[in-house]
Amino acid sequence: MATTCPRLEHALSDFPGRQALIDAIDAAVAHDGHEAIGHALAQSLEALIRSRTLQLPAMVLEPVGDHYARRLLYRSATHGYVVIAMTWGAGQGTPIHDHDGMWGVEGVCHGHIEVIPHRVASRVGDRWRFEPQAPILAGLGETACVFPPADHHVIRNAGVDDVAVSLHIYEHDMTCCGIYVEQSDGSHLLIRKQLSLDAVA
Repeated sequence: MATTCPRLEHALSDFPGRQALIDAIDAAVAHDGHEAIGHALAQSLEALIRSRTLQLPAMVLEPVGDHYARRLLYRSATHGYVVIAMTWGAGQGTPIHDHDGMWGVEGVCHGHIEVIPHRVASRVGDRWRFEPQAPILAGLGETACVFPPADHHVIRNAGVDDVAVSLHIYEHDMTCCGIYVEQSDGSHLLIRKQLSLDAVA
């Protein structure tokens, strides 16, 4: 069962590459502007994953049966950013969602992830219309940035049987986000969803 976001500086005290990851994020957030931060961090994250310098703990390979898992790996007491490992079992994914107005960088650490960006075509109140863009299949070490307001997408495990794991670095705690539920007329209703974290061993 997912639990409410704990107020901890970090959730796991050690795993290979942890300090190198923290150093890379600290260096990136010193850049001026969200896009500069995101692109610098994406390059560093890709290098850390592909060189095997960063090796996430084995427990993040364990999926949760009824939802994709969100496990807190680190929270910076100085800068406020968070590092979350997301574990996707076969068939698990998200609806169209946003990122609560914050920048983020996402990288694939295991398996394959399919990302489907969605462009906003129109909006009337809480009713949105989207145009899905070409799917992106991301494998080991591939990274992407999200910069609001053009940050709506769907993420899902692209494998049939394999578990997929992605690492998500956000500007600060994401305790809620917008999800967009399709209606009978093809529009999507915006609903604010409270997010939670799964326990770490």
